[in-house]
Amino acid sequence: MAVKIRLKRLGTKKRPFYRFVVADVRAPRDGRFIEELGTYNPLTEPKSIRIDAAKVQDWIKKGAKPTTTVDRLLKENGVYDYDGGEDSIISTEPAPKKEVVVEPTAEEVVEAAEEQVDPEVEAEAEEGEDAQVEA
Repeated sequence: MAVKIRLKRLGTKKRPFYRFVVADVRAPRDGRFIEELGTYNPLTEPKSIRIDAAKVQDWIKKGAKPTTTVDRLLKENGVYDYDGGEDSIISTEPAPKKEVVVEPTAEEVVEAAEEQVDPEVEAEAEEGEDAQVEA
């Protein structure tokens, strides 16, 4: 029996979510599988992958062949470099969302400039106004 490590598609229309599974080559893409190895979500930024590296290497030793897409994902996430340590779950979580920087409006800039006027300049301006009133 030929066995492949491949992706099983879940999720809704235009919102894919995948599971890494070990399945017989004759089984349908989303059909019967032997074992689930992890998950892959291409919609997060960066794409999140959670996979049990020990199980993957065990299945490869038994003769399971990864598909081209699974092979690429495993190489990118260092599953082939796993050395048999304690934690066999390899996970790439999405990065925290970036803060949105809002540019101030022209009115806000003018108000801020008025609040930060130098006291010496302001005193000179008042003296100039007093001189004009006396004349």
